[in-house]
Amino acid sequence: MRIGVPKETAKNETRVAIVPVSIPKLKKLGFEVIIQEGAGKLSGYSDSEYTEKGAHIGKLDEVMSTELIASINVPDFKMMKKGQMLTCMADPFRNLEQTKQIIDSGITLLSLEVIPRRLSKGQSMDVNSSQDNLSGYKAALMGAENIAKMVPMMMTSAGTVKPSKFVIQGAAVAGLQAIATAKRLGAAVQAIDVRLAAKQDTESLGAKFIDVPGWKDAESSSGHASLFTDKGLQESFDKSLMEAVRNADVVITTARLFGTNAPKLFFGKEMNENMTNEMKEGSVIVDMNCDTGGNIVGSKEDEIIQKNGVTIVGIPLLCRTVPNTASMLYSNNVTNFVTVLVDEGKLTINQDEQVLTGDEGGISAGYGGILIGENGEIHANHTKLMEAMK
Repeated sequence: MRIGVPKETAKNETRVAIVPVSIPKLKKLGFEVIIQEGAGKLSGYSDSEYTEKGAHIGKLDEVMSTELIASINVPDFKMMKKGQMLTCMADPFRNLEQTKQIIDSGITLLSLEVIPRRLSKGQSMDVNSSQDNLSGYKAALMGAENIAKMVPMMMTSAGTVKPSKFVIQGAAVAGLQAIATAKRLGAAVQAIDVRLAAKQDTESLGAKFIDVPGWKDAESSSGHASLFTDKGLQESFDKSLMEAVRNADVVITTARLFGTNAPKLFFGKEMNENMTNEMKEGSVIVDMNCDTGGNIVGSKEDEIIQKNGVTIVGIPLLCRTVPNTASMLYSNNVTNFVTVLVDEGKLTINQDEQVLTGDEGGISAGYGGILIGENGEIHANHTKLMEAMK
Protein backbone atom coordinates (compact mmCIF):
# COMPACT_ATOMS: atom_id res chain seq x y z
CA MET A 1 0.00 0.00 0.00
CA ARG A 2 1.25 3.47 -0.84
CA ILE A 3 0.10 6.78 0.64
CA GLY A 4 1.05 10.03 -1.10
CA VAL A 5 1.26 13.50 0.47
CA PRO A 6 1.26 16.43 -1.98
CA LYS A 7 2.44 19.93 -1.20
CA GLU A 8 -0.53 22.18 -0.40
CA THR A 9 -1.24 24.86 -3.01
CA ALA A 10 -4.29 26.67 -1.55
CA LYS A 11 -3.86 30.36 -0.76
CA ASN A 12 -2.29 30.98 2.69
CA GLU A 13 -2.12 27.25 3.43
CA THR A 14 0.90 26.47 5.60
CA ARG A 15 0.07 22.97 6.85
CA VAL A 16 1.01 19.51 5.62
CA ALA A 17 -1.17 16.39 5.96
CA ILE A 18 1.47 13.99 7.31
CA VAL A 19 4.43 14.89 9.55
CA PRO A 20 7.61 12.84 10.08
CA VAL A 21 6.61 11.43 13.48
CA SER A 22 3.66 9.63 11.83
CA ILE A 23 5.80 7.79 9.27
CA PRO A 24 6.78 4.83 11.49
CA LYS A 25 3.14 4.30 12.49
CA LEU A 26 2.05 4.28 8.84
CA LYS A 27 4.88 1.92 7.90
CA LYS A 28 3.81 -0.42 10.69
CA LEU A 29 0.33 -0.50 9.12
CA GLY A 30 1.96 -1.56 5.85
CA PHE A 31 2.21 1.76 4.00
CA GLU A 32 5.01 3.09 1.87
CA VAL A 33 4.86 6.87 2.38
CA ILE A 34 5.73 9.21 -0.48
CA ILE A 35 6.05 12.92 0.33
CA GLN A 36 6.28 15.59 -2.37
CA GLU A 37 9.53 17.49 -2.21
CA GLY A 38 9.19 20.51 0.10
CA ALA A 39 5.68 19.59 1.27
CA GLY A 40 6.48 20.19 4.93
CA LYS A 41 8.68 23.26 4.56
CA LEU A 42 6.12 25.90 5.58
CA SER A 43 5.15 23.96 8.68
CA GLY A 44 8.75 23.41 9.78
CA TYR A 45 9.33 19.83 8.59
CA SER A 46 12.31 19.28 6.29
CA ASP A 47 12.64 16.60 3.63
CA SER A 48 15.53 15.10 5.60
CA GLU A 49 13.29 14.62 8.65
CA TYR A 50 10.88 12.61 6.50
CA THR A 51 13.61 10.42 5.01
CA GLU A 52 15.12 9.80 8.44
CA LYS A 53 11.76 8.37 9.52
CA GLY A 54 11.51 6.15 6.47
CA ALA A 55 9.50 8.17 3.95
CA HIS A 56 10.40 8.59 0.29
CA ILE A 57 10.65 12.09 -1.20
CA GLY A 58 9.16 12.21 -4.69
CA LYS A 59 7.85 14.43 -7.46
CA LEU A 60 4.18 15.41 -7.69
CA ASP A 61 3.31 12.89 -10.39
CA GLU A 62 4.72 10.06 -8.26
CA VAL A 63 2.75 11.26 -5.22
CA MET A 64 -0.48 11.54 -7.19
CA SER A 65 -0.18 8.00 -8.54
CA THR A 66 -0.41 6.35 -5.10
CA GLU A 67 -3.40 4.26 -4.03
CA LEU A 68 -4.28 6.68 -1.21
CA ILE A 69 -3.60 10.42 -1.23
CA ALA A 70 -3.72 12.41 2.03
CA SER A 71 -3.93 16.19 1.94
CA ILE A 72 -5.40 19.15 3.79
CA ASN A 73 -7.33 20.66 0.90
CA VAL A 74 -8.42 19.04 -2.35
CA PRO A 75 -5.33 18.63 -4.56
CA ASP A 76 -5.31 18.55 -8.37
CA PHE A 77 -7.62 15.54 -8.55
CA LYS A 78 -7.48 15.58 -12.35
CA MET A 79 -4.06 13.94 -11.95
CA MET A 80 -5.79 10.99 -10.24
CA LYS A 81 -7.37 7.93 -11.79
CA LYS A 82 -10.48 5.87 -11.18
CA GLY A 83 -10.20 3.72 -8.07
CA GLN A 84 -7.73 5.90 -6.17
CA MET A 85 -8.67 7.15 -2.71
CA LEU A 86 -8.46 10.77 -1.59
CA THR A 87 -8.69 11.75 2.08
CA CYS A 88 -8.79 15.48 2.85
CA MET A 89 -11.15 18.25 3.97
CA ALA A 90 -13.22 18.60 0.82
CA ASP A 91 -16.06 20.69 2.31
CA PRO A 92 -18.51 18.96 -0.06
CA PHE A 93 -21.58 21.09 0.70
CA ARG A 94 -19.77 24.32 -0.10
CA ASN A 95 -17.98 22.83 -3.12
CA LEU A 96 -20.78 20.94 -4.78
CA GLU A 97 -19.48 21.07 -8.36
CA GLN A 98 -15.95 20.04 -7.38
CA THR A 99 -17.32 17.20 -5.27
CA LYS A 100 -19.48 16.01 -8.16
CA GLN A 101 -16.48 16.02 -10.51
CA ILE A 102 -14.40 13.98 -8.07
CA ILE A 103 -17.18 11.41 -7.60
CA ASP A 104 -17.93 11.24 -11.34
CA SER A 105 -14.26 10.51 -12.05
CA GLY A 106 -14.47 7.33 -9.99
CA ILE A 107 -12.24 8.55 -7.15
CA THR A 108 -13.17 7.37 -3.65
CA LEU A 109 -13.64 10.62 -1.73
CA LEU A 110 -13.08 10.55 2.03
CA SER A 111 -13.84 13.98 3.53
CA LEU A 112 -12.48 14.04 7.06
CA GLU A 113 -14.55 16.95 8.40
CA VAL A 114 -17.79 14.99 7.79
CA ILE A 115 -16.97 12.55 10.59
CA PRO A 116 -20.03 11.64 12.72
CA ARG A 117 -19.32 13.90 15.72
CA ARG A 118 -21.00 11.76 18.36
CA LEU A 119 -19.24 8.55 17.41
CA SER A 120 -16.76 7.83 20.21
CA LYS A 121 -14.45 5.84 17.94
CA GLY A 122 -14.00 8.87 15.73
CA GLN A 123 -12.75 11.27 18.41
CA SER A 124 -9.09 10.60 17.64
CA MET A 125 -9.82 11.16 13.93
CA ASP A 126 -11.76 14.42 14.32
CA VAL A 127 -9.93 17.09 12.30
CA ASN A 128 -12.60 19.66 13.18
CA SER A 129 -11.75 19.46 16.87
CA SER A 130 -7.98 19.36 16.47
CA GLN A 131 -7.84 22.37 14.16
CA ASP A 132 -10.61 24.41 15.82
CA ASN A 133 -8.90 24.03 19.16
CA LEU A 134 -5.81 25.79 17.84
CA SER A 135 -7.85 28.44 16.03
CA GLY A 136 -9.71 29.32 19.23
CA TYR A 137 -6.43 29.71 21.07
CA LYS A 138 -5.01 32.06 18.44
CA ALA A 139 -8.28 34.05 18.26
CA ALA A 140 -7.95 34.99 21.94
CA LEU A 141 -4.31 36.01 21.40
CA MET A 142 -5.20 38.12 18.36
CA GLY A 143 -7.97 39.82 20.28
CA ALA A 144 -5.55 40.68 23.08
CA GLU A 145 -2.92 41.85 20.61
CA ASN A 146 -5.21 44.31 18.86
CA ILE A 147 -6.76 46.14 21.81
CA ALA A 148 -4.94 49.19 23.16
CA LYS A 149 -5.09 48.04 26.76
CA MET A 150 -3.87 45.31 29.08
CA VAL A 151 -5.90 42.15 29.46
CA PRO A 152 -5.46 41.17 33.16
CA MET A 153 -6.33 43.15 36.24
CA MET A 154 -3.24 44.78 37.74
CA MET A 155 -2.68 46.41 41.10
CA THR A 156 0.00 49.08 40.64
CA SER A 157 1.31 52.05 42.60
CA ALA A 158 -0.23 54.26 39.93
CA GLY A 159 -3.66 52.72 40.30
CA THR A 160 -5.70 49.61 39.53
CA VAL A 161 -5.99 48.33 35.94
CA LYS A 162 -9.33 46.67 35.35
CA PRO A 163 -9.43 43.41 33.35
CA SER A 164 -10.47 43.53 29.70
CA LYS A 165 -13.90 42.14 28.88
CA PHE A 166 -14.13 39.35 26.31
CA VAL A 167 -17.36 38.09 24.75
CA ILE A 168 -17.25 34.76 22.91
CA GLN A 169 -19.97 33.76 20.45
CA GLY A 170 -20.15 29.97 20.24
CA ALA A 171 -18.90 27.62 22.94
CA ALA A 172 -17.98 24.53 20.94
CA VAL A 173 -14.33 23.47 20.52
CA ALA A 174 -12.98 26.78 19.17
CA GLY A 175 -15.08 28.87 21.52
CA LEU A 176 -14.17 26.88 24.61
CA GLN A 177 -10.46 27.18 23.82
CA ALA A 178 -10.91 30.94 23.24
CA ILE A 179 -12.64 31.17 26.62
CA ALA A 180 -9.93 29.17 28.37
CA THR A 181 -7.14 31.20 26.76
CA ALA A 182 -8.78 34.55 27.52
CA LYS A 183 -9.23 33.46 31.14
CA ARG A 184 -5.57 32.47 31.35
CA LEU A 185 -4.67 35.91 30.03
CA GLY A 186 -6.70 37.40 32.88
CA ALA A 187 -9.77 38.64 31.01
CA ALA A 188 -13.32 38.81 32.34
CA VAL A 189 -15.11 36.45 29.95
CA GLN A 190 -18.73 36.00 28.90
CA ALA A 191 -19.99 33.54 26.29
CA ILE A 192 -23.19 32.69 24.47
CA ASP A 193 -24.36 29.70 22.44
CA VAL A 194 -27.60 28.15 21.23
CA ARG A 195 -26.77 24.68 22.60
CA LEU A 196 -27.75 23.50 26.08
CA ALA A 197 -24.43 21.74 26.71
CA ALA A 198 -22.54 25.01 26.20
CA LYS A 199 -23.73 26.59 29.46
CA GLN A 200 -22.15 23.97 31.70
CA ASP A 201 -18.98 23.87 29.58
CA THR A 202 -18.64 27.65 29.72
CA GLU A 203 -19.13 27.88 33.47
CA SER A 204 -16.70 25.01 34.08
CA LEU A 205 -13.99 27.25 32.60
CA GLY A 206 -14.83 30.11 34.94
CA ALA A 207 -16.65 32.26 32.40
CA LYS A 208 -20.16 33.67 32.65
CA PHE A 209 -22.81 32.29 30.31
CA ILE A 210 -25.04 35.05 28.92
CA ASP A 211 -28.56 34.23 30.01
CA VAL A 212 -31.34 34.42 27.42
CA PRO A 213 -34.87 34.48 28.86
CA GLY A 214 -36.94 31.64 27.41
CA TRP A 215 -33.83 29.94 26.06
CA LYS A 216 -34.26 26.52 24.41
CA ASP A 217 -31.71 24.01 23.18
CA ALA A 218 -30.81 24.19 19.48
CA GLU A 219 -28.51 21.25 18.91
CA SER A 220 -29.15 18.96 15.94
CA SER A 221 -29.21 15.16 16.11
CA SER A 222 -25.80 15.08 14.43
CA GLY A 223 -24.27 17.17 17.23
CA HIS A 224 -24.07 20.43 15.28
CA ALA A 225 -25.63 23.73 16.26
CA SER A 226 -28.82 24.81 14.51
CA LEU A 227 -30.63 28.15 14.68
CA PHE A 228 -33.53 29.36 16.79
CA THR A 229 -36.68 29.70 14.69
CA ASP A 230 -38.94 31.27 17.33
CA LYS A 231 -39.10 35.03 16.64
CA GLY A 232 -39.54 35.98 20.28
CA LEU A 233 -36.57 33.86 21.32
CA GLN A 234 -34.43 35.38 18.57
CA GLU A 235 -35.23 38.89 19.84
CA SER A 236 -34.48 37.85 23.43
CA PHE A 237 -31.15 36.36 22.31
CA ASP A 238 -30.20 39.54 20.44
CA LYS A 239 -31.09 41.81 23.36
CA SER A 240 -29.07 39.79 25.88
CA LEU A 241 -26.08 39.54 23.58
CA MET A 242 -26.10 43.25 22.68
CA GLU A 243 -25.93 44.24 26.34
CA ALA A 244 -22.70 42.26 26.63
CA VAL A 245 -21.28 43.45 23.30
CA ARG A 246 -21.74 47.13 24.19
CA ASN A 247 -19.40 46.72 27.15
CA ALA A 248 -16.92 44.35 25.51
CA ASP A 249 -13.32 45.13 24.69
CA VAL A 250 -13.00 42.02 22.52
CA VAL A 251 -15.70 40.02 20.74
CA ILE A 252 -14.67 36.67 19.26
CA THR A 253 -17.09 34.94 16.91
CA THR A 254 -16.62 31.19 16.41
CA ALA A 255 -20.06 30.06 15.25
CA ARG A 256 -19.94 27.91 12.14
CA LEU A 257 -22.81 25.89 10.67
CA PHE A 258 -22.15 22.57 8.97
CA GLY A 259 -22.73 22.62 5.23
CA THR A 260 -23.79 26.26 4.94
CA ASN A 261 -22.60 29.83 5.48
CA ALA A 262 -21.66 30.98 8.97
CA PRO A 263 -24.50 32.62 10.92
CA LYS A 264 -24.32 36.33 11.70
CA LEU A 265 -23.70 37.34 15.30
CA PHE A 266 -27.28 38.57 15.79
CA PHE A 267 -30.50 37.22 14.36
CA GLY A 268 -31.74 40.75 13.61
CA LYS A 269 -30.41 42.30 10.38
CA GLU A 270 -30.43 45.84 11.81
CA MET A 271 -28.44 44.77 14.86
CA ASN A 272 -25.80 43.11 12.69
CA GLU A 273 -25.46 46.19 10.50
CA ASN A 274 -25.26 48.64 13.40
CA MET A 275 -23.35 46.67 16.04
CA THR A 276 -20.04 48.53 15.58
CA ASN A 277 -21.89 51.79 16.30
CA GLU A 278 -22.98 50.28 19.61
CA MET A 279 -19.50 49.13 20.60
CA LYS A 280 -16.83 51.05 22.47
CA GLU A 281 -14.21 53.05 20.60
CA GLY A 282 -11.05 50.94 20.30
CA SER A 283 -12.77 47.59 20.83
CA VAL A 284 -11.91 44.57 18.69
CA ILE A 285 -13.84 41.87 16.87
CA VAL A 286 -12.17 38.63 15.76
CA ASP A 287 -14.33 37.03 13.05
CA MET A 288 -13.09 33.45 12.70
CA ASN A 289 -15.40 32.55 9.83
CA CYS A 290 -14.70 34.99 7.01
CA ASP A 291 -14.05 32.02 4.72
CA THR A 292 -17.68 30.89 5.03
CA GLY A 293 -19.46 34.24 4.79
CA GLY A 294 -18.41 35.72 8.13
CA ASN A 295 -20.22 36.21 11.42
CA ILE A 296 -19.76 39.98 11.21
CA VAL A 297 -21.21 42.38 8.62
CA GLY A 298 -18.31 44.21 7.01
CA SER A 299 -15.49 41.85 7.94
CA LYS A 300 -13.07 41.08 5.11
CA GLU A 301 -11.30 37.79 4.61
CA ASP A 302 -7.55 37.91 5.31
CA GLU A 303 -7.73 41.58 6.36
CA ILE A 304 -7.73 43.65 9.55
CA ILE A 305 -9.94 46.69 9.04
CA GLN A 306 -11.42 49.60 10.98
CA LYS A 307 -15.17 50.26 11.11
CA ASN A 308 -16.71 52.99 13.27
CA GLY A 309 -13.65 52.96 15.53
CA VAL A 310 -13.77 49.17 15.94
CA THR A 311 -10.99 46.89 14.69
CA ILE A 312 -12.30 43.83 12.84
CA VAL A 313 -9.85 40.96 12.44
CA GLY A 314 -10.93 38.79 9.51
CA ILE A 315 -8.33 36.02 9.50
CA PRO A 316 -9.99 32.62 9.03
CA LEU A 317 -8.43 29.21 9.77
CA LEU A 318 -6.16 30.64 12.44
CA CYS A 319 -4.72 27.16 12.94
CA ARG A 320 -2.63 28.00 9.87
CA THR A 321 -0.72 30.52 11.99
CA VAL A 322 0.67 27.64 14.07
CA PRO A 323 1.29 25.19 11.20
CA ASN A 324 3.82 22.99 12.97
CA THR A 325 1.38 22.07 15.73
CA ALA A 326 -1.65 22.08 13.43
CA SER A 327 0.04 19.70 11.00
CA MET A 328 1.11 17.36 13.81
CA LEU A 329 -2.45 17.09 15.12
CA TYR A 330 -3.94 16.71 11.63
CA SER A 331 -1.36 14.03 10.86
CA ASN A 332 -2.38 12.15 14.01
CA ASN A 333 -6.02 12.36 12.90
CA VAL A 334 -5.19 10.97 9.45
CA THR A 335 -2.97 8.22 10.85
CA ASN A 336 -5.74 7.12 13.20
CA PHE A 337 -8.30 7.29 10.41
CA VAL A 338 -6.45 5.15 7.86
CA THR A 339 -6.54 2.23 10.29
CA VAL A 340 -10.19 1.72 9.32
CA LEU A 341 -9.16 1.43 5.66
CA VAL A 342 -6.63 -1.36 6.18
CA ASP A 343 -7.70 -5.00 6.19
CA GLU A 344 -5.04 -7.70 6.01
CA GLY A 345 -2.57 -5.42 4.29
CA LYS A 346 -5.02 -4.07 1.70
CA LEU A 347 -6.97 -0.83 1.33
CA THR A 348 -10.63 -1.70 1.81
CA ILE A 349 -13.89 0.21 2.24
CA ASN A 350 -15.86 -1.53 4.97
CA GLN A 351 -19.52 -0.61 4.54
CA ASP A 352 -20.22 -1.62 8.15
CA GLU A 353 -17.72 0.91 9.52
CA GLN A 354 -19.73 3.81 10.96
CA VAL A 355 -16.78 6.21 10.75
CA LEU A 356 -17.05 5.77 6.98
CA THR A 357 -20.77 5.43 6.41
CA GLY A 358 -22.44 7.01 9.44
CA ASP A 359 -25.64 5.70 10.95
CA GLU A 360 -28.59 6.34 8.66
CA GLY A 361 -31.60 7.21 10.79
CA GLY A 362 -29.40 7.66 13.86
CA ILE A 363 -26.65 9.93 15.13
CA SER A 364 -25.77 11.36 11.73
CA ALA A 365 -29.02 10.95 9.83
CA GLY A 366 -28.78 12.38 6.32
CA TYR A 367 -25.09 13.18 6.53
CA GLY A 368 -23.51 9.74 6.41
CA GLY A 369 -19.84 9.54 7.33
CA ILE A 370 -16.40 10.32 5.97
CA LEU A 371 -17.04 8.27 2.82
CA ILE A 372 -18.65 10.77 0.46
CA GLY A 373 -18.69 8.53 -2.58
CA GLU A 374 -17.04 5.75 -4.57
CA ASN A 375 -17.42 4.01 -7.91
CA GLY A 376 -18.99 7.11 -9.43
CA GLU A 377 -21.81 7.40 -6.88
CA ILE A 378 -22.45 9.38 -3.70
CA HIS A 379 -22.88 7.06 -0.74
CA ALA A 380 -26.53 6.23 -0.07
CA ASN A 381 -26.41 7.62 3.50
CA HIS A 382 -25.49 11.10 2.24
CA THR A 383 -29.08 12.00 1.38
CA LYS A 384 -28.67 15.68 2.29
CA LEU A 385 -25.73 16.02 -0.08
CA MET A 386 -27.73 14.33 -2.83
CA GLU A 387 -30.56 16.84 -2.26
CA ALA A 388 -28.10 19.75 -2.39
CA MET A 389 -26.76 18.54 -5.73
CA LYS A 390 -30.19 18.37 -7.41
